[in-house]
Amino acid sequence: MTSVTEPRRDPSYTLTRFRPHAVSLPSLEVVATGPSGAEHVVPLGLDPVIVGTSAECNLPIDDPHVSRTHCSLALGDDGVVLRDLGSKNGTFVGDIEVREALLRPGALARVGQWRIVVRVVGEPREVALSTSARFGEAVGGTVVMRALFARLEVAAATQETVLLVGESGTGKELLARAVHDASPRRAGPFVVFDCSAVAPTLVESELFGVVRGAFTGADRDRAGIFEQAHGGTLFLDEIGELPVDLQPKLLRALEARQIRRVGGSAWLPFDARIVAATHRDLAARTRERTFRQDLYYRLAVLEARVPPLRERRDDIELLVERFLAAWSPPLTVHDLPPGALSMLRTHEWPGNVRELRNALARLVVFRDTGLAGAADAPGDAMLALPLREARQQVIERFERAYLLSQLDAHAGNVTRAAEAAGVSRQFLHRLLERYGLRGGAPE
Repeated sequence: MTSVTEPRRDPSYTLTRFRPHAVSLPSLEVVATGPSGAEHVVPLGLDPVIVGTSAECNLPIDDPHVSRTHCSLALGDDGVVLRDLGSKNGTFVGDIEVREALLRPGALARVGQWRIVVRVVGEPREVALSTSARFGEAVGGTVVMRALFARLEVAAATQETVLLVGESGTGKELLARAVHDASPRRAGPFVVFDCSAVAPTLVESELFGVVRGAFTGADRDRAGIFEQAHGGTLFLDEIGELPVDLQPKLLRALEARQIRRVGGSAWLPFDARIVAATHRDLAARTRERTFRQDLYYRLAVLEARVPPLRERRDDIELLVERFLAAWSPPLTVHDLPPGALSMLRTHEWPGNVRELRNALARLVVFRDTGLAGAADAPGDAMLALPLREARQQVIERFERAYLLSQLDAHAGNVTRAAEAAGVSRQFLHRLLERYGLRGGAPE
């Protein structure tokens, strides 16, 4: 890490653990000032502040020299960490371009023509942490995860709607299941509906059910998922993908606690607790008018952000140990190729915990084959490279070999290969394009 200015360990500017199950969170805000003097101000808490031109950044700025997601500011045990996110024109502290830097109070950073400073605006406040590094099947010992677990433990005891926001692969369904299992409804059903996995023309009938004769092929009455979840919890995954024309109907159902089957006239009550999840920034989508604001507020009664794996790297070893212990027969980190754990800690993990689990499975399955050789014994030429370049070559060699293996196993069908790899088809396509590979079979 590049430390441009030596930070003072000031409790008003750092995350301080003052009790086993609580932290002292400073009251900070990030201020971005443009060339015209206009200011954008956002609070900085346990979640990082992302600066960029994208509307989905929590500190969006308009500047042709700023990337869509340009840099982040995150609070840690040692202070505020400024990190460049691969921007085209760089992130600066003073005249020095940085990849990562610890900022002391009052230090100025610059992106494009905007100046950024973090300032203290009040007294620190206490944030409760879970007493456990697990919540259901979800695992995390970092402050941000234990704070999330503490919030969800409290939420689980209520009947309120919960909205989980986080990137794909972060474990939102695991957390939704944990909320259900810790709730008074644990004896009832836990029903999952993925709004992105059903054709738009079928979503309404899947949600609300259908009566016989409502349309061609409706040869019998059929209950929808609201009725199926009666007495339990309904998990609406990827709620941000719900078609706009169905959003008012979902809102009415949530408000009235009753639904009407497609083709029917009777209103049927339902009794289910709602947990929704999305990888979208719904607040930004409400501003773009692609998601109803009133529905967002109805869903976000208790909103919780699930952090990506790159923001909680200290959990990687804990996750690795858990996945290996569940292997048959059980394994430990000592069963991995030499240097594997270090490599896992430094990867960016765009696919998050799901990607980590699958990468670990490949390391275990191929540890005695040539596919794991890149992690075992890099050649002399690779050892002569800088660490970052050598690591990247190991990852690229491994991913390319794995992709070829999956494509061969599924006759070139990208959809089936993606399902077997546990990643989205879009993510697999991006990897194939990166390595100049193509699936040969129709999808």
